[in-house]
Amino acid sequence: MKHLRLYSLVLLAGTLFPALCLAQDTPELNGANTAWILVSTALVLFMTLPGLALFYAGLVRAKNVLSVLMQCFSIACLMSILWLVAGYGLAFGDGGGMNQFVGMGKFFLDGVGWDSMSGDIPETVFFMFQMTFAIITPALIVGGFAERMKFSAVLWFSVLWLLLVYAPVCHWVWGGGWLGDLGFMDFAGGTVVHINAGVAAIVAAIVLGNRKGFPGTAMPPHNMTLSVAGASMLWVGWFGFNAGSALAADGNAGMAMLVTHISAAAGSLAWVACEWIKHGKPSVLGIVTGMVAGLGTITPASGFVGPLGGQLIGISAGVVCYFATQYIKRSLKIDDSLDVFPVHGVGGALGCLLTAVFFAGSLGGPADAGYAMGSQFTIQVIGVVATVLWCGILSFIILKVLDAVMGLRVTADEETEGLDLVSHDERGYSL
Repeated sequence: MKHLRLYSLVLLAGTLFPALCLAQDTPELNGANTAWILVSTALVLFMTLPGLALFYAGLVRAKNVLSVLMQCFSIACLMSILWLVAGYGLAFGDGGGMNQFVGMGKFFLDGVGWDSMSGDIPETVFFMFQMTFAIITPALIVGGFAERMKFSAVLWFSVLWLLLVYAPVCHWVWGGGWLGDLGFMDFAGGTVVHINAGVAAIVAAIVLGNRKGFPGTAMPPHNMTLSVAGASMLWVGWFGFNAGSALAADGNAGMAMLVTHISAAAGSLAWVACEWIKHGKPSVLGIVTGMVAGLGTITPASGFVGPLGGQLIGISAGVVCYFATQYIKRSLKIDDSLDVFPVHGVGGALGCLLTAVFFAGSLGGPADAGYAMGSQFTIQVIGVVATVLWCGILSFIILKVLDAVMGLRVTADEETEGLDLVSHDERGYSL
């Protein structure tokens, strides 16, 4: 009997010990973090639909309002499917020998189950959160070619661009690639989202050419009320974008939210001040564009700087992006229709570089006394330049191939008629 009891104890230990070891190896789900990332995911999607869609729709002419809404909505649908099929795997899969440059595997979420974890949140939640980034980035590019690109070309460009440009850069920075290993700091998408979108937009604007009548014909926004409503939604949704990138409900997320708000407010006021001094009157378009500039510029720095950094980055964004917009449109006469490059591209680059500066503890950042600002600044420059070159070259190639195969631009008569009727046989307004 005594031997039987001993045998039973040994058998029980042999059964439980592997299970206990497995439990120790498996991260425990954190309910608070999971809840916050679920909310953040909804907030980031809210940035695109309806935020960005309404912001862009109000900025174009009345005959093209539906075309912009359709492009943003369709991109949201298409990128969601593409992210499931291959985008997530290319960005966050294990690329083996190619892992420094691109991921592989996890296509169609192969190997991701009900209980798969990414840190202490479900991997399905992380997948969804990153999907919303993959949705808004191609949608931002719409502002560069608005009012003149074929709808079919928009869809094909978005597909190829996500796979060949966005996913690799995302892997470089966040998926275990070479920029992350180098120590490059991009908390929420200065390179992955904003530089990528800005560079692609200005390349598209150059390849397609200016809108008919630009710059001689005035092309003011047709409905600033829509644009202000959309911009306000962007401001709210951006908290999920930046604070959600902490991937936890903690102090880092709280600071990211704080500096995001401060930068947006400072960017708005700085832009309006420049406009007021230069043109004599502050505009509603100026204050909302300054807000977007402040948000885009703080994005890479949001988890790495304190309130002082957030305020100074916002002021820098408002001033630098304002003059960049004037230079692109008035001096270079490039028709980046909705100012994607000077606001997002320039702002994203500026934010990446200033991250190295305001990360310093002496300027309110979390770095210790031994922080080497010069070395980090060099790394930030490498990341910015690499993203600009990769995105610029690949975007140009994609556009040229599509132009040769199917054509990129509507005809001059179709452009005059407006893309709402030409592409969708509908009107935005029946008056």
